[in-house]
Amino acid sequence: MTDRLAMIKAAAEKAKAKAEFKAAVKKVYSKPKDHYNKLTKTVKKAGHQAPGSLECFKEENMYYSDKETQDFIAGSSLMDAYNDQKNDWD
Repeated sequence: MTDRLAMIKAAAEKAKAKAEFKAAVKKVYSKPKDHYNKLTKTVKKAGHQAPGSLECFKEENMYYSDKETQDFIAGSSLMDAYNDQKNDWD
């Protein structure tokens, strides 16, 4: 009989603990969400600044043209060093 009484007490304690846990979860998640949509509103305001709308991510600006590459190399010290040492390898 004591085993049966102990099992009933254990079941009652388990049920009480489960009810307390559910109450705690309900209390935590029922708090008002003051800043819930604040980030979304901020992101919507800054939509024109999204990475997809920046010029560097557009296809025509993503790569250098051959002319731009040649102009950069021609004006750099790397090209001068290359031209100075070009004949040394022969």
